[in-house]
Amino acid sequence: MGMEKEIKTLSHLFVTVFLWGFATMMVVPAITDVTMMALCPGLDECSLAIYLSGFQQAIIGLGTLVMMPVIGNLSDQYGRKAMLTLPLTLSIIPLAILAYRRSISFFYAYYALRTLTAMVCEGSINCLALAYADNISERQRASAFGILLGVLSASFVCGTLAARFLSTTSAFQAATIVSMLAAAYMRVFLKDDVPNDDDDDLTRPIITEETEGVNQNESNSPVKIPVCKKIPSIRDLICLLRSSVTLSQAAVVAFFSGLSEGGMQASFLYFLKAQFHFNKNQFADLMLIAGLAGTISQLLFMPLLAPILGEAKLLSLGLFAACINMFICSISWSAWVPYATTAFSVLVVFATPSFRSIVSKQVGPNEQGKAQGCISGISSFANIVSPLIFSPLTALFLSKGAPFNFPGFSIMCIGLASMVAFIQSLMMSHTPASSKSQNQCCLA
Repeated sequence: MGMEKEIKTLSHLFVTVFLWGFATMMVVPAITDVTMMALCPGLDECSLAIYLSGFQQAIIGLGTLVMMPVIGNLSDQYGRKAMLTLPLTLSIIPLAILAYRRSISFFYAYYALRTLTAMVCEGSINCLALAYADNISERQRASAFGILLGVLSASFVCGTLAARFLSTTSAFQAATIVSMLAAAYMRVFLKDDVPNDDDDDLTRPIITEETEGVNQNESNSPVKIPVCKKIPSIRDLICLLRSSVTLSQAAVVAFFSGLSEGGMQASFLYFLKAQFHFNKNQFADLMLIAGLAGTISQLLFMPLLAPILGEAKLLSLGLFAACINMFICSISWSAWVPYATTAFSVLVVFATPSFRSIVSKQVGPNEQGKAQGCISGISSFANIVSPLIFSPLTALFLSKGAPFNFPGFSIMCIGLASMVAFIQSLMMSHTPASSKSQNQCCLA
């Protein structure tokens, strides 16, 4: 099957991801202003908003640390479509709250429900979409992942562009409708994908004490081997990571990359608002430029460069560009500097699809969900740690009580975490396809 035919099999997945990303990004430029207006009306700097956002991010990270491996593993048993239904449906609820009203009581209701639902939704849609694409041949998988994330980037661009011209009320209302459309489209058109076709998994309970297969012990007595638990233990996940040197190294990259991404999410927009008085439209313009550059790169350059350079080099290139981007942003001396650094997005976007493709090639088709979920769980753990470090640091250096005058100090520290991920990526090695095997930890 040629590349075009393989990619065509993912067309309904692309549409689902696009609609979900479009709805999500439509409200991102406005949420900082909504938070500031609810908590600190009339101010450009608000420590309470920074701390609350950091606390929310940490709690979401704690929830996703537990949920990502579980959802990924269950998708190996029950199919990606079945598990995609849950996060796509839950993501509608917080949007609907602020679409109705944005008073302080409704903001806190949104805050609480967003925290709870994001424990399941945050990262799980990307994780399951990447696992769904495991039917693409290994040779084309990096390109397929690049196109998938390029579609997601395109949805971010379109969502941000829509936010630029919609009022805050209209943005939340439109996002709610599009989120509902994404869930409905997925249920109607996306082909179900149950990797374990030989087992009647859809009729089994999630937690079971069944056994399958027998081995003979030394006395020729049959010894039953337990079926792997559908809800993986920490031991199962550690064993999975230890089954491949590359997976172990990928765990380190995932942690430090997640640490830097979480830090930027917790700090960067508040830094821009305090330092350069950015508003909703300026946030939207910045994300629009970065998203457009990333989309063009993923859709045009990634499929061409992946077969030539390989995933490992593209991963290192993307992480290095991210480091430089953060270091320059940390010393921004004018409002145009953050706009200029969006040029690095052309290279930064290579990192995620290359990294996920490397992980995908280390396990068999029946462990794609578990592997992607495990890596997402590690990134989620980094998202727990990140706001605990960078939110107080950002609030301190944006306040009048900073130990020295360096408002972007926290952004530079975030860049150091990305630098560690880059150094680790240089040491990553590929496991030969012939050494790939199913995880047997549960049989120990």
